[in-house]
Amino acid sequence: MSEEASRFLALVAAAQGRDNRLTSIQAGLLVAAELGIASDSRAFARLLGIAHSLVLRELNALAEREKVLQIVKRDLRTMRVHYTLPPRDEA
Repeated sequence: MSEEASRFLALVAAAQGRDNRLTSIQAGLLVAAELGIASDSRAFARLLGIAHSLVLRELNALAEREKVLQIVKRDLRTMRVHYTLPPRDEA
């Protein structure tokens, strides 16, 4: 495993440690957005090699929680969802 992958997994584990309601995919979505690794569902799914449908489910669950994540655009044709973290002063 690369150093970059190890760092990502450590940050995912730390995010889950701060909020035990987060699944590993949800924590990964938040870390990826924070690091600028991925800001849409399809890129995240490809990056981690997981089904896009799983990412969409977890992303929608996160978006329902207040001030955790913001959906900025949905592409109905590709089902791709673009997201961002809320500004730090709102989190």
